[in-house]
Amino acid sequence: MPISRVNSRLSEVGTSIFAEMSALAAETGSINLGQGFPDTDGPAEIAGAAADAILSGRGNQYPPGPGIPELREAVSDHQKRFYGIDVDPGAEVLVTAGATEAIAASLLALIEPGDEVIAFEPTYDSYAACVAMAGGTHVPVTLHPPGFRPDMAALRAAVTPRTRILLLNSPHNPTGMVLTREELAAIAGLAVERDLLVISDEVYEHLVFGVEHIPVSTLPGMRERTLTISSAGKTFSFTGWKVGWATGPAPLVAAARTAKQFLTYVSSGPFQYAVAEALKLPDSYFNGLRQDLLAKRDLLADGLRSAGFEVYPPDGTYFITTGIRGLGEEDGLEFCRALPGRCAVAAIPNQVFYEAPQAEARGLVRFTFCKKTEVLTEAVRRLGALAGPAAA
Repeated sequence: MPISRVNSRLSEVGTSIFAEMSALAAETGSINLGQGFPDTDGPAEIAGAAADAILSGRGNQYPPGPGIPELREAVSDHQKRFYGIDVDPGAEVLVTAGATEAIAASLLALIEPGDEVIAFEPTYDSYAACVAMAGGTHVPVTLHPPGFRPDMAALRAAVTPRTRILLLNSPHNPTGMVLTREELAAIAGLAVERDLLVISDEVYEHLVFGVEHIPVSTLPGMRERTLTISSAGKTFSFTGWKVGWATGPAPLVAAARTAKQFLTYVSSGPFQYAVAEALKLPDSYFNGLRQDLLAKRDLLADGLRSAGFEVYPPDGTYFITTGIRGLGEEDGLEFCRALPGRCAVAAIPNQVFYEAPQAEARGLVRFTFCKKTEVLTEAVRRLGALAGPAAA
């Protein structure tokens, strides 16, 4: 495709907004509830496993292209342990430089110029960019507040003879929506009927609150047409290690591997050994993670409501989407640019996650709650200033 079109599309997806908001947070001494990364590291024993791998010389040179056998085996065991999915670690697991590379490699491998890729919007910002780089056409189907549930009629209407892939994200960033079994069944039925491939981004699979995460690949007819993507960053709070993976039928994994070898080739050698150990952690770790984040979700949600935001509580992820019109605001971008100066807290405007944001989207702002409890408590105190002196 013309490079001008790629550059144009990449300039629209809002990545610079994340850098801008983080810079504003640093300049103003604000609490950064914009970008989604924890302010504490993951389990000490997993960090120790990475250090041991480095010091013992494991992974310091190029690891195998598909990933070290230990990690591919651990990913296979994880899929069986949590979802009853049988995955061949030799042919059906590909280790990548985070989930973002897995998404990019999958799209580059599986679509031809002009093919259409449908995704629910708001969308994680790399989706549209990767589709553009692959020469495809991104087709958004909008989720609307307050529930951000998928409109199955709109999804069906979006499918054309050029549609190649449904790109799913559940639990969904930025809204926190988690697809139900009924919704997944309807999506699966459409995929089978129209012979579509599915790329399923499930990086927040263990960050769900009172609902069940169901991999779409477990539904009838989906095993052979689905690439499932996840990563260690969100589950184990080591986002800087950039260790992700794709699992699925051997032909789809092989296609993604072919594209991946011309992206990073390999990455994160010693960290792969550590993530292999992390995936073996007991159920108590995963349950504790959910309980901790649930308490933080509720703490921030209550504070945002008290400050005058309309809060749309998430069922998953570590993000909260809010409405700002109750504060007398209409434009999320302007609001977020002013917020650090008003109360020393930074957030992200949801409109950067839309193809062409309408008025509804411009009134939405995203906060993250993957921070220390004392940090969130202070952020809530500061946000209280927006409600006026009486509330503060």
